[in-house]
Amino acid sequence: MKKDNTTIQDELRPEYDLKSLQVRKMGPERKHFGEFVVQLEPDVAEAFPDASSVNEALRFLMRLTKESKEVCPHIDSDT
Repeated sequence: MKKDNTTIQDELRPEYDLKSLQVRKMGPERKHFGEFVVQLEPDVAEAFPDASSVNEALRFLMRLTKESKEVCPHIDSDT
C-alpha cells in the first residue's frame, strides 16, 4: 500500500503558536504547577465548599492553638 503524500492545509492564523502550548495530563500522573495539592476525605470535603473556606478554618484553628498556648503555657502540644 502506498503512502499518501498529500499535505494538510493549516487553517490556523500564524499568531496561534501551538508548539508553545503545554499539555496537561489527566489523572494521578499529571503534573502540578507550583502548588501543593491536598486531597480531603469525602466527609471533610462536604463541610467546605471551596479552598478559601478550608484555609479560613485552618487559620482559625492555628489562632486558637496559639492563643491556648499563651493562656496555658504548661500544656504540651506533643501529648
